[in-house]
Formats: sequence, C-alpha cells, structure tokens
Amino acid sequence: MTYVVTESCIKCKYTDCVDVCPVDCFREGPNFLVIDPDECIDCTLCVSECPAEAIFAEDDVPAAQQHFTALNAELAKQWPAIIERKEPPADADEWLKVKEKLKLLER
Repeated sequence: MTYVVTESCIKCKYTDCVDVCPVDCFREGPNFLVIDPDECIDCTLCVSECPAEAIFAEDDVPAAQQHFTALNAELAKQWPAIIERKEPPADADEWLKVKEKLKLLER
C-alpha cells in the first residue's frame, strides 16, 4: 500500500510533508505535490504533517477522489523529486478549504 496526495493539495502545495519523508518520495508540480508509489514505504509520517489533510493511505482515499491514486502514479513519473520544505504559495491559505480544484491542476 502507498499513500496518495488528493485534491486538497491543489493550489495549496504546503511542503511540510516533504520534510519528514525518509525516502524522498514526493514529486513537485507547478501547484500540486504527488507521492511516487514506487518509492513510498508506507511510514505514515507525512499524513499528520499535511496542513491541508490531503494525504491518505491508498485504501482510505475518499471514494470521490479515487482517481488521485492513478494521477499520483502518472505525475510522479513526470515531475522532479522535492526533498526540502519550501514556502507555500502566498495565497495557499485562501485555497485551503476550496473544494473541487481538479480543474485547476497544472501539469
């Protein structure tokens, strides 16, 4: 089982989770992070660090967001690794509770 970043991360892109990952499995896109399922060791450390509550165990991803499992796997092959925490976008807090952000995902 792997962990999956879901819709809440879009346009927030807090990187607190990156700091605690022991295997550097996060990948960074323009306005979203994903977890590389081939690198994730299921340690759970990232889950509690995510201010957006966007990270779930693969088996616990909400039904309406199941497609994020495949999306993480797809984008992890395209995006570079992120291994250090960065400042979030200036408007991240404004996007934190916004729903239905998939259309805003920049690839």
